[in-house]
Amino acid sequence: MKTEEHKERAGTFSSGNQNWIIFLILFLLLITFLIMDLFFGSVSIKASEVIKAFFSDNESNFGTIILKFRLPKAITALLVGIALSLSGLQMQTIFRNPMAGPDVLGLSSGASLGVAFVILGFSGNLSPDSLRGLGNWILVVASWAGAGAVMLLIMFISTRVKDIMTILILGIMLSSGISAIVTIMQYFSNETMLKAYVIWTMGSLGNLTAGQLNVLLICVSVGVLLSLLSSKMLNALLLGENYAGSIGLNVRFARIVIFSCTSILAGSVTAFCGPIGFIGIAVPHIVRILFKTSDHKVLIPGTILAGGTVMLASDIISQLPGSESVLPVNAVTSLIGIPVVIWVIIRNRKYSGLF
Repeated sequence: MKTEEHKERAGTFSSGNQNWIIFLILFLLLITFLIMDLFFGSVSIKASEVIKAFFSDNESNFGTIILKFRLPKAITALLVGIALSLSGLQMQTIFRNPMAGPDVLGLSSGASLGVAFVILGFSGNLSPDSLRGLGNWILVVASWAGAGAVMLLIMFISTRVKDIMTILILGIMLSSGISAIVTIMQYFSNETMLKAYVIWTMGSLGNLTAGQLNVLLICVSVGVLLSLLSSKMLNALLLGENYAGSIGLNVRFARIVIFSCTSILAGSVTAFCGPIGFIGIAVPHIVRILFKTSDHKVLIPGTILAGGTVMLASDIISQLPGSESVLPVNAVTSLIGIPVVIWVIIRNRKYSGLF
């Protein structure tokens, strides 16, 4: 008996050490890519100039590029990766569906509809330059409302339909329906706001104003805090709502917290950066593979580190280092995320095997 107990303790200790090593590697990768993101861009800047920009009061052209453009863009990429990855992890858990994600189940489309109502629906009174100050909060709240409405609708459908593929197809149909509504709104909008909305839909990390970045930082911070506080709820819901209720979890309250958190995270990113695909669905699977666990006390901090790292890497790749051209970041995230999704589908023909 003592031998078995010692083996169990040794196994737990070994697993804990391995997790800390993975956390450390992810943290170092995150810091490395964050620094690298400051060096790469359409303008070639020496390392000495980058360092000087942070420690010198001289406002040179290089200093302006680093501090006014590249640093905010790198911070935006970090926040976007964290937010989308956490929202994907929570959706996959609460729906018990490995293919769930903000873009797949229509959450990003719902957020886009909210943004469209602000930008296109009030085009007679707003211009792109007027969406500042309080306008930023109007934009983000509208995005939350659209994302939350779709989240509730998908959850309602999932209580009536148990087949995972059917839910996925309905999510895709819902996204198509929302896109049709937005298309009609575009048709009746004026030229100025139509151009603003089309540019927004392309997805960008580098067009945020200081005010928008501050709002995004606040929203993502709140979402991360709610995610960390809901780890026990997510662990309970992993085994089904009936089991969660039997051990004393207030399922309705847990749903409200997780729905709010997911809508805040995905909606805030979509409001300011446009729809960015495949990060939310791919990163949680990468983290599960790395840590080999379903414990959200491990998965949530792992997803925060991995999501930020993957998004920073995507931003670096989109800069096409050594070239003056820049790729849409959506194209890069798709190229990274699609192989992961295909691999998950092939490896897990029975989706419930992941959970």
